Amino acid sequence: MTELIRNFYTALSNHDAEKMVSFYHDDIVFNDPIFGKLKGQTAKKMWYWLLENGKDMQIKYSNIEGNDAQGSATWEARYTFGIEKRPVLNRVKAYFELKDGKIIKHVDDYSLHRWATQTMGWKGKIMGGTAYFKKKLQFKSRRMLENYQISRNTIV
Repeated sequence: MTELIRNFYTALSNHDAEKMVSFYHDDIVFNDPIFGKLKGQTAKKMWYWLLENGKDMQIKYSNIEGNDAQGSATWEARYTFGIEKRPVLNRVKAYFELKDGKIIKHVDDYSLHRWATQTMGWKGKIMGGTAYFKKKLQFKSRRMLENYQISRNTIV
């Protein structure tokens, strides 16, 4: 499992979405604070969309642990966000479960409030920790992902 996780983050560091999703099981379930729960092809397409839109993203990963069934890692992403090009440093704790030699479950855990403060300034600091903000952000993020899939003729 540790080698699989290492390869996954190496592909992310290299902005190679095709390689990344090759480590995902067809029935992958991904979950994080921004997108919420994504399944199957939608979870895979998220990485294409993120890498296509995050050309300046730099990745570091560490603390990879695991056994035959599950694993975890710590990783961070540095990038600029939005029209104002606000600098973001997102520190993430990731958890994985394996099935048939591939990642079947992937959970990224991080502070949405911290992320919102970095990406939106004072508005994010005030609203970023609320359930309302999280629900609205997940709705908007999924909508952008759907539009991306439509524009690529890859509706899933």
